[in-house]
Amino acid sequence: MIVIIDYGMGNLGSILNMFKKTGAKALISSDLNDIKDADKLVLPGVGAFDTGMKKLDNLGIVSILNEKVIKERTPIIGICLGMQMMTMRSEEGEMAGLGWVDAETVKFVYDKERQHMKIPHMGWNYINIKQAHPLLDGMSSTTRFYFVHSYYVACNRNDNILASTIYSHEFTSIIIKDNIIGVQFHPEKSNKYGMQLLKNFDNMN
Repeated sequence: MIVIIDYGMGNLGSILNMFKKTGAKALISSDLNDIKDADKLVLPGVGAFDTGMKKLDNLGIVSILNEKVIKERTPIIGICLGMQMMTMRSEEGEMAGLGWVDAETVKFVYDKERQHMKIPHMGWNYINIKQAHPLLDGMSSTTRFYFVHSYYVACNRNDNILASTIYSHEFTSIIIKDNIIGVQFHPEKSNKYGMQLLKNFDNMN
């Protein structure tokens, strides 16, 4: 069973509906026992970094996530803010992140030549695949996803970059570390491409 963690932030219903379309068994829950029993986890997120971390902590989810993800190596995918909270810290807030990936979350900043670029980055963009991985089975340079974000993840290790995207400059759009996956885009808003990605996640061992 895939458990979509409900901590009050994210497009939970849309993610669940997308999983249902793929035939996956999934549920939305904030129940700690459901999270403990999950075969796979989804950490969604829309909103501010510190708010998300506080909500996870207040619900007692952080310690369980560390147990599941780090000790038990349960597969997890973070979406947008969920991915950013997997890093060490964010320029958006003051709280520490989950610290699972050696990376920081930083804000898009443009010089005078690129001031025409709008923030947040919003819309469809292609991904540049950096490594082969089951999550990206059936995908190529023509695969695109829907983004809405003002911050992005800057990895300190190249082996944590599964895919990148260009919006004025190249940034990491998918991170990977063992059983930990994060995507900056919204697969639940990305039609057939998002459905394929979530199906691949469900099929991963």
